[in-house]
Amino acid sequence: MRRSAADTRRRILDAAYGLFWRQGFLRVSMDEIAARAGLTKRTMYQHFRSKDDLIAAALSHSSELAIERLRGFPRPAQGDELIESFFGQLAAWADKPRWSGAGFTRVVVELADLRGHPARAIARQHKRLVENWLADALASTQVSSADDRAREVMLLMEGAMALMLIHNDRTYAKAAARAARTLIQRS
Repeated sequence: MRRSAADTRRRILDAAYGLFWRQGFLRVSMDEIAARAGLTKRTMYQHFRSKDDLIAAALSHSSELAIERLRGFPRPAQGDELIESFFGQLAAWADKPRWSGAGFTRVVVELADLRGHPARAIARQHKRLVENWLADALASTQVSSADDRAREVMLLMEGAMALMLIHNDRTYAKAAARAARTLIQRS
């Protein structure tokens, strides 16, 4: 049975996505991705010109899925409830087996010396979309200076993720939630 180009591309992306998030973006080889997808490297290069293009495509797809999930996130009437739910979801995500932090942050760290890499632009755009979503959500709960508060909450979220990963301690999400609640209550 012959596969469509779209099915093959999806297979490659699925294989790459799983390996990138488990092992890191730079450590995974095209040979490993081809083996995981059950394809030849030649077939992979028919769909993606380079590993960099594959990383960019995997990140773009991941961003679309993540933003779609955010759009379905409940919008409580109170800012405190929003913050509690937001950081509660973060802690629950971090409790999943093999959690390895935020892929968008990880890829930028891995590619820190490659400023022009397309994955960095995709990660930057993704984080901007999350911050914009958060600003809109905070504004809908009547939090003043919602853009500023969203930026501060993003800092707390990123810091909590890094520290949860470093210490393997999910209570950093609770500490970040307390700090975020204090920020929005003072505004």
